[in-house]
Amino acid sequence: MLNSSYQSCIQACSSCALACETCAASCLREEDVKMMARCIELDRDCADTCAIAAVLMTRDSAYAAAACKLCAQVCRDCAEECAKHPHDHCQACARACRQCAEECERMAA
Repeated sequence: MLNSSYQSCIQACSSCALACETCAASCLREEDVKMMARCIELDRDCADTCAIAAVLMTRDSAYAAAACKLCAQVCRDCAEECAKHPHDHCQACARACRQCAEECERMAA
């Protein structure tokens, strides 16, 4: 049975992963893609890290807390980078990353 204390963190990780994938795809369509390179890199790393954390929590894995700790750090880094860009997709991603970081920090504590 799924540990219900993970539910809000799993949801935040899933939402963040989708926001990051959306941001990366949108960044690739921006006029100056080179300027968006770091954002795209972090979006991809963050999306993957969020997905792994969500899966490990779903399994009630012994590694879930460690994954969430890493996820929180990647989310904070991604939020910081995305917040530098004025695009709506970057701003939405930054918000999702901050929310996920907070949830993961609670989970990993």
